Amino acid sequence: MKIKKTNAMRKLDQAKIKYDVLTYDVDENDLSGVHVAETLGVDVDNVYKTLVLTDGPDYFVCVLPVAANLDMKKVARCFNVKSVSMLSLNNLLPLTGYVRGGCSPIGMKKQFPTIFADSVLQKDFILVSAGIRGQQLKLNPQELIKFLNAECAEILL
Repeated sequence: MKIKKTNAMRKLDQAKIKYDVLTYDVDENDLSGVHVAETLGVDVDNVYKTLVLTDGPDYFVCVLPVAANLDMKKVARCFNVKSVSMLSLNNLLPLTGYVRGGCSPIGMKKQFPTIFADSVLQKDFILVSAGIRGQQLKLNPQELIKFLNAECAEILL
C-alpha cells in the first residue's frame, strides 16, 4: 500500500529525522489513542496524543500519553499564563490544519509553544499522529522534542 505523505512527514523529511509510518483501520466510533495502541499492538504508554489549548489570546500544544490526563494548572504554570482550556473542536481544523483523531504536533499551520509530558524522556520511541486518522509516526522522542523546540515538564494529573 502506497502511503500518501502528510505535511508532518514532509517536515520530518526536510529535517532529516527518521520515522516509520504505522497504518491502522480507523474506527469512527472510537478515535481514542488507547484504541489506536490496541489496534497497532503497541504498548499504550508509547502512544502520545496532541492536545491544543488556549488562554484566550494564545495557543499552546501539549503532547502526552494517550491514557493520561492533563493537569491544567500545571500546564498554565508551564506557559506562564493564568489558566488554559481545551481548544474547541470547531476551531481545531482552522487553527492547526488537523482534525480530531489526526492532530499531530508536527506541521501545524503555525508552530505553537509545545510541552511534552516528562515521561517521554524514558522512551526509546513514541508514536504520534502523522496528521491524518489511520497513520501514526514512530520516532525518537528526543529528536522530535529538539525539532519542535519543545520543553518537557510534569503536566499530568
